[in-house]
Amino acid sequence: MEFSLTTLGSASAKPMVDRCSSVHVLNARGRLFLIDCCEGAQFQLVRHGFSLMKIDNILISHMHGDHVFGIFGLLSTLGLLGRTADLHIYAPRDFSSMLNFFHGHFGEGMKYNVVHHPLTSHTKELICDTKTVDVYAFPLNHGIETYGFLFKEKWPEHPLAPTDRYERSIAYCCDTAPFPELEEQVRGVDILLHEATYLDDLREVANERYHSTAAQAADLARRAGVGKLIAAHFSSRYKDPDVILQEARSVFPESYLAKEGEKFNVPYRRLNEESN
Repeated sequence: MEFSLTTLGSASAKPMVDRCSSVHVLNARGRLFLIDCCEGAQFQLVRHGFSLMKIDNILISHMHGDHVFGIFGLLSTLGLLGRTADLHIYAPRDFSSMLNFFHGHFGEGMKYNVVHHPLTSHTKELICDTKTVDVYAFPLNHGIETYGFLFKEKWPEHPLAPTDRYERSIAYCCDTAPFPELEEQVRGVDILLHEATYLDDLREVANERYHSTAAQAADLARRAGVGKLIAAHFSSRYKDPDVILQEARSVFPESYLAKEGEKFNVPYRRLNEESN
């Protein structure tokens, strides 16, 4: 019944001794989705107890290195492990040239197919339909083609199944500057992971670089009525990210920090039950 998001990397572009760049794992009742794949992603997966072979779907938000540099190593290791099942990667169109380079130089002997599903929509679009979850992509505001992801739990239809099961939801928005349409895309989700690269005294810098401050992320969470905000993607200038948390909680009390290895679970419940 698990529906959770585990952070394996909370830093922005520059990795730190105790913080890796962007990589997260969503567990939808046993089905694992890797969200972004920074340099060192496979080490973080192994370090925190995830089986590489159980990942069938990878989502890449955009083609900046701190979100995609780890993909070559992961694909190579899956080949060494003898993978035969297809691996599905949902990524911007430009990912195809990167994938072709990998196959041309390092793909010899691989026994599995990598299926690239190009992300192209200018509105929210269903990109992955499984038995346990629907995955939607929607455009973000980051200066290059960038997507956020929405995971909405679903249950199989069965005449004996309860009809009052609550369908849980998690949204991922990293990287992006604020823009008006985002509020509706994430409205009412149980967990919103949103970048909080800077504190609000650097709002102008954040805007210039198409990023968000902690206060801006928290304000979005408040207006959209989400359950919890997970602030992530911290600039390396903040040695102690608690300052990010303090700023976010001053706007939206149900704010938390993404930390390497920390899991946020949305408990199973019925529609008439209070959430935790």
